[in-house]
Amino acid sequence: QVQLVESGGGLVQAGGSLMLSCAASGNIFSINTMGWYRQAPGKQRELVAAISSGRSTNYADSVKGRFTISRDNAKNTVYLQMNSLKPEDTAVYLCNAGIKPRWNSRYLEVWGQGTLVTVSS
Repeated sequence: QVQLVESGGGLVQAGGSLMLSCAASGNIFSINTMGWYRQAPGKQRELVAAISSGRSTNYADSVKGRFTISRDNAKNTVYLQMNSLKPEDTAVYLCNAGIKPRWNSRYLEVWGQGTLVTVSS
């Protein structure tokens, strides 16, 4: 079994910063792309940022210049540094990764349970 566990969400005032972490655990052989999605009440889930195993990144236009995604392959962990937060960033943030377990030849899409980020105005 493999899993992703997020941490770092919370309540912050507009203009503030938060850093989210997501650690993969279990019998892991390798991890390819890792990413962060978010889902606000009444809205569809959207990609916020993603990072490949080679550390290529892409961002939603709404967060470019404010959010930074990074990863520590030795720790199987992906981070999302969020600066200049806005009320419209309020959402549940979910971690996603393609993980190849040692017991499977295929990559599996794995989701974390989500962490709530609330930005007050």
